[in-house]
Amino acid sequence: MKDITIYLQDKPGALAEMGETLGQAGISLEGGGVFVHEGKGIAHFLVEDAQKAKEALEQKGIPVTSINDVLIQKLKQDVPGQLGMICSLMAKNGINILVQYSDHCNQLVLVVDDYEKGKIISEKWSKGIYE
Repeated sequence: MKDITIYLQDKPGALAEMGETLGQAGISLEGGGVFVHEGKGIAHFLVEDAQKAKEALEQKGIPVTSINDVLIQKLKQDVPGQLGMICSLMAKNGINILVQYSDHCNQLVLVVDDYEKGKIISEKWSKGIYE
């Protein structure tokens, strides 16, 4: 899975056009979100085939600004503070979280500034090592 960053116009129908374009290309969105900041729509979505998604969107004039590796982590939903704990662990190891959202399986999705370092921390977290 990869995260794609998409710029959308801040107007009615922009998200619909993006979703329809990806659907017609056979691309399923596995998680993500959209927000508007300073008049620009910024979307981050989790997809299986990021290159295919990028090509389909750019053919429609919808810019994809980046394709990112992601860390996907299952948090213990019954334990309060899990998000804070994993984010603190990333910070303690000098890793900046650029994007955070959830996928359709209630898993945490992170785009970080140092993927290789973040991957090590994420793998330790999966094994119950919180240092």
